[in-house]
Amino acid sequence: MAEILQTAQVSKTFGGLAAVSDVDISVNEGEIHCLIGPNGAGKSTLFKLVIGTYLPSGGSISFRGENVTQRRPYERVKRGMSIKMQTPSVFKELPVRQNIHIALQHHIGRAALAREEERLLTLLELAPDATKPAGALSHGQQQWLEIGMALALKPALMLLDEPTAGMSPEETFRTGELIKQLNADGMTMLIVEHDMAFVRQIAQRVTVMHFGKVFARGAIGEILADPRVAEIYLGKTHEH
Repeated sequence: MAEILQTAQVSKTFGGLAAVSDVDISVNEGEIHCLIGPNGAGKSTLFKLVIGTYLPSGGSISFRGENVTQRRPYERVKRGMSIKMQTPSVFKELPVRQNIHIALQHHIGRAALAREEERLLTLLELAPDATKPAGALSHGQQQWLEIGMALALKPALMLLDEPTAGMSPEETFRTGELIKQLNADGMTMLIVEHDMAFVRQIAQRVTVMHFGKVFARGAIGEILADPRVAEIYLGKTHEH
């Protein structure tokens, strides 16, 4: 399977301290790849290196066969990345539909705009709330709206940073089902997450980080069965 994203020996230091050290990861086209690890493992730093918020202290990052190591975030977006950060950044005063419209308007022809708005609103289960101000939505619904706005770019790779943070269990499950549906439609995703129940629900491949390095990697079943991962991450049991 072709690799869409690859990091090679990527490192990042802050004040002489290494947050990420010599990390190699690859994301294959068409997969849901989860990046997990305990607090302080370096996963959020690596995510910011991938999207261009941070420039690495060493190593390289390739996206769709191109070296993007020194590219700014907006340049990576132009090349096909779409980024959803942990905190929703929707236009809260504007109606839900208008949020979708704004995201779509520069990426789709006028004739197809209304049809694509409806498709996304239905996909996100937000059609009944289309006329509400986005700020009146629940936290989970605002997260779904922002995922929909990120989808407007028709990205080759969707990057999600802890997409279920602050969600209820029901919202978390529905988010997982949305992600699986998007993947079934061909979307490739790299997701930073700490909720292992959610990771079980969605992940196909997993990279585990610990102390700024790759600790383990493999299919979700292999990771869940790895006693070393259970020790550092799951409280020494597979049940926690």
